[in-house]
Amino acid sequence: MTKKILLSVFLLPAAMAFAQQYGGMWIPTELNEKEMKDLGMKISAKDIFNPQKPSIKDAVVQFNGGCTAEIISPKGLLLTNHHCGYGNIQAHSTVENDLLSNGFWAKNMGQELPNPGVTVDFIVDIKEVTQQILEGTDNLEEPALSKKIDNNIEVYKNSQKTESYQTISVKPMYYGNKYYAFTIETYKDIRLVGAPPQSIGKFGSDTDNWVWPRHTGDFSMFRIYADKNNKPAEYSKDNVPYVPKHYLPVSIKDKNENDFTFVFGFPGRTTEYLPAIAVEKIMKEIDPARISVREVALKTLDEKMRADDATRIKYASKYASVANYWKKWIGEVEGLKKSNAVEKKVMYEGSLVSKNHEIKSSIDQLNKLYNDQAPYALNNAYYSEVIRNAETLTLANLYFNYISAVEAGRMDEKNLTSFKNRLSSFYKNYSPELDAQVTAKLLALYANKTAPQFLPSGFDKYKNEAQNMSSIEDMSKNSVITGRSSVNGASLSSDIDKAFSNQDKLIKTLKKDPVYQLFVSMRDTYMKTADPQFTSLQQKIDALQKKYMAQQMATDKGRKFFPDANSTLRVTYGKVKGSSPRDAVSYSYQTHLAGVIEKYIPGDYEFDVPKKLIDLYNKKDYGIYKDKTGDVPVGFTATNHTTGGNSGSPALDAYGNLVGLNFDRQWEGTMSDINYDPRFSRNIMVDTKYILFIIDKFADSKWLIDEMKVIK
Repeated sequence: MTKKILLSVFLLPAAMAFAQQYGGMWIPTELNEKEMKDLGMKISAKDIFNPQKPSIKDAVVQFNGGCTAEIISPKGLLLTNHHCGYGNIQAHSTVENDLLSNGFWAKNMGQELPNPGVTVDFIVDIKEVTQQILEGTDNLEEPALSKKIDNNIEVYKNSQKTESYQTISVKPMYYGNKYYAFTIETYKDIRLVGAPPQSIGKFGSDTDNWVWPRHTGDFSMFRIYADKNNKPAEYSKDNVPYVPKHYLPVSIKDKNENDFTFVFGFPGRTTEYLPAIAVEKIMKEIDPARISVREVALKTLDEKMRADDATRIKYASKYASVANYWKKWIGEVEGLKKSNAVEKKVMYEGSLVSKNHEIKSSIDQLNKLYNDQAPYALNNAYYSEVIRNAETLTLANLYFNYISAVEAGRMDEKNLTSFKNRLSSFYKNYSPELDAQVTAKLLALYANKTAPQFLPSGFDKYKNEAQNMSSIEDMSKNSVITGRSSVNGASLSSDIDKAFSNQDKLIKTLKKDPVYQLFVSMRDTYMKTADPQFTSLQQKIDALQKKYMAQQMATDKGRKFFPDANSTLRVTYGKVKGSSPRDAVSYSYQTHLAGVIEKYIPGDYEFDVPKKLIDLYNKKDYGIYKDKTGDVPVGFTATNHTTGGNSGSPALDAYGNLVGLNFDRQWEGTMSDINYDPRFSRNIMVDTKYILFIIDKFADSKWLIDEMKVIK
């Protein structure tokens, strides 16, 4: 085993063997400039991040708290993924005016559509503040340790001078061994500018999700608006387009294999430094449980969405969200197996112990803790996924929290307004009849897959899926929670204010509701039999993981460590690269418009193609957007280490020009959140040539391209 793994490392391509053995999501103030330049970068680290003067970081924003976006014009024009803007496109869609199917292109700024609640965040500065945050924490244990750290964070934040539109976020890195402060500016007037129809922006849909070759034009466009002083402001017709400190030139030069590229964005979460036992539990137990729950929910939704357009529009964004990680987890399991992740972790732990014998005690303790936690962790995975994916139970959970807040005196007028707004948004995209079917099937799965000690008394009656279909439908019909029965003379799904007009009566009715009682029985049992044990063991694991992380960093002097992703601004870099994920299978790094036409299935939910795009292809009307093959490039892959949150991130060339828009990873490498393997790990990007081709030739929106600085 040892010889095989070591041999695989030595056989890596020379250009990436050392530079990307472990991947990397680097804090932009701590870049390895020499390594980046050795790989081909032509600019300096200061050009990427400089708090004193304009730099590339001033063109990169966190989009609506989750994705990444980038500014590509001096008028605040914003580019992100189609799937990142999907919910906003959906919100502007109706059956009569279906922007999801038809696309949307403003022909001038006056036609751009506001999106209440959508924000973008700029990172103004980053500082390491470990000393200030850990001051006075020596020899403290939980819960006193967390309390002291929280207090130190507040003291630090209060000591900093900020503008009214700025906030400071202090984040732990390396499992709490270091802390960094991020100064953030938030803009709140973000308007939809353009989006291709989903037959382009979501081409391939769920079948192609997480896989390569890919032919998806996964982009949408927004614009940041500011007040007359270029400062953040709430939406107003008087606001003007934001003038950025920096915007990205857009390159439509041809790409070649081994070209340097880097991705700048907000990766969500990785766990690269877990012990082998943790990876084994994820691979063999946790991920398979999550997959099984979502598989049932997705199949049920898909059948209805294909048959009914109204349901398709109502559930489009929700379905995509559920399917995204379902497929990711499947690829993650396969990738962990293929890359021998557990075996490599065991070997690495052995090498650490040979250099520092104290680490053996940490690993032994972690092994015991994870094995002790295993049954509770498995129940946590099933319970959490069932409550999340059976929306009727999700609603019951919301009302449970509402009642708890009222009884604890925490439901003031502001919180009540916020809660009712959340309910209104939920009911807008909720079908109680459809979800009764989903809930019935998930209850059967939960009853059959969960160990008896974790089930409520009498829960065996839910083991038969066929019987559940009628009983849960009856339960749904007689429930005020589903909106199919009234309270205070109104339905919660259609007239929330009237339904809430008599709070005492509402709460009494909710407590007697059959859906509410079902949820409470499940929750009470989970909170008694699994949650305390799971949480207690997790706290011990977290404390020991912090120690183990410090031991790794102190012992492995030859390895350059980067902190796990935690939705903070990061840079990852690599090279444009194809891959050979399986025996006799080789993928090129580039796809083309010809591949879209090859996949075309008329009228298909996933692979239909707009007539105009077919006409452009047949006429070969490509303008300046074709490459050396004579075709329009659509997507490309590289060895950049990305994850969720990097969706919409700019892919930049050696000079800092935009060459692509990150939107996915190759299925064989989705395990890179846990175990980056340069043989299989590839990020997938929309080519800027395709983006501009669609804007110009397909959408007839050259006015947007005229705003940009295009590098030919």
